[in-house]
Amino acid sequence: MSWQNIHIYHFLKFLSPFPVKTLYINLSLLIFAANLQNGMRVKRLKSLLVAVFSLSLLLFSQVLSAQDNEDGDTPKDAHSKKEGFDANAVIFEHVLDAHQFHFLSYKGSDGEEHHVSIPLPVILYSPQKGLDVFMSSKFHHGHEAYNGYKLEHGKIHAVTGDGALDESVKVYDLSLTRNVAQMLLALIILVVIMLNVAKKYRTGVGVTKAPTGLQNAVESVITFVRDEVARPNLGHKYEKYLPYLLTIFFFILVNSIFGLIPGSANVTGNIAFTAVLGVISFVIISFSGNKHYWGHIFNPPVPGGIKFILIPVEILGVFTKPFALIIRLFANMLAGHIIIICLISLIFIFGGLSRAIGWGFSPISIAFAVFIYLIEILVAFIQAFIFTNLTAVFIGQAIEETHHHEDDHHPKKEGYDDAVII
Repeated sequence: MSWQNIHIYHFLKFLSPFPVKTLYINLSLLIFAANLQNGMRVKRLKSLLVAVFSLSLLLFSQVLSAQDNEDGDTPKDAHSKKEGFDANAVIFEHVLDAHQFHFLSYKGSDGEEHHVSIPLPVILYSPQKGLDVFMSSKFHHGHEAYNGYKLEHGKIHAVTGDGALDESVKVYDLSLTRNVAQMLLALIILVVIMLNVAKKYRTGVGVTKAPTGLQNAVESVITFVRDEVARPNLGHKYEKYLPYLLTIFFFILVNSIFGLIPGSANVTGNIAFTAVLGVISFVIISFSGNKHYWGHIFNPPVPGGIKFILIPVEILGVFTKPFALIIRLFANMLAGHIIIICLISLIFIFGGLSRAIGWGFSPISIAFAVFIYLIEILVAFIQAFIFTNLTAVFIGQAIEETHHHEDDHHPKKEGYDDAVII
């Protein structure tokens, strides 16, 4: 996002009350996506979007400001009316980790709000209080404290008898959150699928006769990763790294598909998940590096006066490779989920302004949300492929042997080699 867009965003952010502020998220995402995806043509479209959104948001700001008192004071009941739908809470509830699987909330005939959710085990250890294990339902969605602990904004804190925060008690949260629970569930399903496929191969299906059913789909993916990812990038050593490449491909794919189920956790959109995968790839790349690879980093084949500049750049490149893997997967999976929720939230935001506008905008919002949802299914496969392919490329650079090319017209100087593109 350019500096001009940042100034426009922050300028508009403070012009209107909260119900319209969620529109700025969509504006920022549109501008950011435009800057990344296209060139000059999209820049002109971006300017038009900024102008249209700015005008509409200013108009909405005046409408909402007119609801205040003539003296300029806003009564408390007016604030309560404006806070009917909290888009930020809905977005963060979906993309962040939690101690339960929350599906929906509704107001019953008794006038109280009821939640449909699946509680998860809470495991807490405190040097002062010892080990505590109980279900997250004891917190009643953060409204009540239990056994000296309280859940606030997704984190568990120790509290005193009157509910105040007890800073003297250190709490280590070892709970099975929904990200961990869903990741384990996806891992179990992936292992079961692979064991069933292996069982069919042992019985001759896929060896003496054509594979069938799910085995056929899995075999096609394995063949694709082997022929289009491993072999071109790793050469004759592809068999050594193929099990790892297949593991990360299927692991990312299964977790991404699970994250598209309503009410589930966005595991691949969690920076901790992608960071672990990136660190594992970094370790494999580093330990696979040969003499030629490390020689290009600590003793690049350039004139001596440039070495002191290029060596820090090469060392930095060693760490930017896994960092690129981590951020690429995290940002793409997180952005897709946020856009879908923003599109659905627009129904309730416009509905808060006018019920007719909310109902009228519903088909448009749902249509765009379904479109993005279908794209996210494709993105799940694409991101699994990109992470696997880039990992294979980086490993291939680490294990690449020294090449000596003969060129009669342009002979090389002794002691120099081809430049390596990082």
